[in-house]
Amino acid sequence: MGTRLVSGKILQQGLSRLAQAIGGVVKSTILWFTDDLRLDDNPALCAAARADQLLCVFCVDARFDAVSAYGPRKFGPHRLAFLCQSLQALSEGLARCGSHLHVVAGAPEIVLADLVQQTAADVVHVANGVAPEERATLDRVANAIGADRLIRHESGRLYAQRDLPFALQDMPRVFTRFRQCVERQASIGAPLAAPARLPASPSVAIDDALPGVADWPDTATPFGGGEAAAWARLQHYFWETHAVLAYKNTRNGLQGDYSTRLSPWLASGCLSPRRVMSELRRFESAVQANSSTYWVGFELHWREFFRWTLARHGARLFQLGGLLQRGDRPAARDAGLIAAWQAGRTGMPFVDANMRELSATGYMSARGRQNAASFLARDLGQDWRVGAAWFESQLVDYDTASNWGNWANIAGVGTDKRDQGFDVLWQAQHYDPEAAYVSAWLPELGGLPVANRHAPFLCPAPARHGVDYPDLAVAVPSHWRS
Repeated sequence: MGTRLVSGKILQQGLSRLAQAIGGVVKSTILWFTDDLRLDDNPALCAAARADQLLCVFCVDARFDAVSAYGPRKFGPHRLAFLCQSLQALSEGLARCGSHLHVVAGAPEIVLADLVQQTAADVVHVANGVAPEERATLDRVANAIGADRLIRHESGRLYAQRDLPFALQDMPRVFTRFRQCVERQASIGAPLAAPARLPASPSVAIDDALPGVADWPDTATPFGGGEAAAWARLQHYFWETHAVLAYKNTRNGLQGDYSTRLSPWLASGCLSPRRVMSELRRFESAVQANSSTYWVGFELHWREFFRWTLARHGARLFQLGGLLQRGDRPAARDAGLIAAWQAGRTGMPFVDANMRELSATGYMSARGRQNAASFLARDLGQDWRVGAAWFESQLVDYDTASNWGNWANIAGVGTDKRDQGFDVLWQAQHYDPEAAYVSAWLPELGGLPVANRHAPFLCPAPARHGVDYPDLAVAVPSHWRS
């Protein structure tokens, strides 16, 4: 999986000497990849491609080994495996365009300051961050290399900030108002085509860490990282199967090809939301537009809403009381209950099945996420941020704004002022009426009749004899007994 440290070194040295001999200036630029691991619709890449020489860099720093304040590693095995594949794919894509990706171990502010000095780079181009930690990293780099050298590009969003029909401080607090405003008054820019050729890399003396990244875990996630895999999924869901035409009816599914499943590539930046929206509009024009195609755009706007909400409110989104500054949210962190929830051993089959799928694959359905979150924050009465941090560690499609925004809403502290949880048993019986999903992930329930697999805690004790499944971790609600 390794790549050469310096490609075309002798040629670049010769070109540099020739340019100096004739009085020319070789303009070097650095492109720092972060969560924009693609060539298509990449504003930072398109700007950097105008240079005479281009150094493409990805930094493997301490965040990949960091432990969350709530316990788990921030990057679990599934996320690392997907990232590794995505970096390899990006490296190959850049090579086809005549460039090279340097994956370098070290803090970005140290790595980039050194590379700026080595290459005499005028500027460093990068996608602008949204989350506070990302923004802090960008600020450290700006301080290290000079603020005027760091050029931040809006990337990974449907709308540029200048195109929003409101100032950021006036960002609507609820999704419906946000969606109506942007749909009526804002336009989505056309995605940028990937450059056909890129400037060659300058000569640098750095150690390439990509072979080391190959030592990261290789897991059973059903998604392959990289831009080509993203395009293949988009092609399959839109153009080959026309499955998008049924999305509104299947999106609450639990098994099979029930959703777009584009989120892993959107989260890592292997695919841009503007490209997805552009392909969606092209499909509607060429094939058909219906309520399902509209709903795909609707979900992209939810993602957009959370990103602008995070940009507007920052660290408040991560507080126990959330955006609503509530002081009545559970702050408990019972190690036993949390471990049972993480391992899928709470005694609530619908929750446990989803949590086991998450552990095995790094993914679960949207319906599963809502119910698993509600059960932890409301039925088990635990600090919702512990659950959000576990999802951050495990989800192959972890997106800071969407993950924490959705968890905050489930906990009743986000943008939705309705303080309502989910009736998990009703949800299970409604969305998995034949218990096919729970049976697939909880084979130990095979000893029970199908009708009892969603609520083994309601079965008489003799019926549960020999079934290796835990009792319900909380008291059975009275309305579940009726």
